[in-house]
Amino acid sequence: MNTPRIAVIGAGPGGLTCATILQKHGIAVTVHEADAAAGVRDQGGSLDLHADSGQLALKEAGLLESFFALSRPEGQEMRQYDATSGELGFHHVPDEDEAHRPEIERGVLRDMLLDSLTPGTVRWGHALRAVEGPSDGPRLLRFTDGTTTEADLVIGADGAWSPVRAAISAALPQYTGITFVEAWFHDADTRHPDIAEFVGNGSAIAGDGARGMFAQHNGGGHIRVYLIQRLALDWLAQAGLTHDDTEGIRAFLLDAYRDWAPGLRRVITDNDGRYLQRPINALPVPHIWEPSPTITLLGDAAHLMPPLGLGVNLAMLDALELALALAHNPVIDDALRAYEKTMIPRSHQMQAELDGRAADLMADDPFDAEDPQAHLNAQDNQPRPPAT
Repeated sequence: MNTPRIAVIGAGPGGLTCATILQKHGIAVTVHEADAAAGVRDQGGSLDLHADSGQLALKEAGLLESFFALSRPEGQEMRQYDATSGELGFHHVPDEDEAHRPEIERGVLRDMLLDSLTPGTVRWGHALRAVEGPSDGPRLLRFTDGTTTEADLVIGADGAWSPVRAAISAALPQYTGITFVEAWFHDADTRHPDIAEFVGNGSAIAGDGARGMFAQHNGGGHIRVYLIQRLALDWLAQAGLTHDDTEGIRAFLLDAYRDWAPGLRRVITDNDGRYLQRPINALPVPHIWEPSPTITLLGDAAHLMPPLGLGVNLAMLDALELALALAHNPVIDDALRAYEKTMIPRSHQMQAELDGRAADLMADDPFDAEDPQAHLNAQDNQPRPPAT
């Protein structure tokens, strides 16, 4: 390959994984990220990286050993509670050597990937406004700070509202009708020991068919809880509330969850700080775009789906396959067609399987009580918090 100028847009797990593998194969790449610097904002909750996708990408990047050193295998614990009685039903405690899907903090994963890159690879404070220029290149990248740069290949790893996607597709994410309301508990082991015991080392779920709860024990003693309901997109305004009206939102949630067991309602009454609203969006099914010799997509930019445990793993698998296609094909267009030949059908299949299944996040029994092994298999599709 004749030293093409490759620009990855977005320094999330997918974009950084792609850049790391490209550099491992001696291919120069620049990553443009909207954040002003690493660590300037919360990166979100814990992620489970699967052995057949996310872990494969890290192995190719030479980071699998580092991942296992930083991950939390105990985070694979899963508890399911009855919403009305509060009784613990299904409970999976991982074996000591279980490594199918260890948890890692999103920020820790990001730092690990950043540390693996050549210094200066990431251009911070580069929020992309638009991709311009002829379809056969070079492409002009125009950033919100007024700067520009040219690239022979633009890789859109820039998430749900991707400006890169807008250059090749008119598709926009659509609201699924499901909203997460996020609550936090800090220093939970000390300040909220009852909540810490309730959640355990991993995750806890409950649902009654109309409402759901997903709680996740993160590193550093933090716990995140997502209260899940089918709501209008403007539900706050309809209820006469604002994002900053913590007590008003708490009263709204307590009324909505009034029939739940008191022990479960503690995640509404005892949380630290304000609530965050996270509407769940998804791209049209299937998401199709015209092939381009100078632009491609990976992760949520290509196939945003409901958060059912696959997002980051698919993004990192996309990144692995794209980087290897570029390493093994001397012509960019050939590499993109080889990558998309695999990625697009896979994402269409997964989009079809998950279409409309955001409501699963509120199911009263997401697992088959008659088949204990199904509990373990189903965990690969367990709810996961949306990307921040």
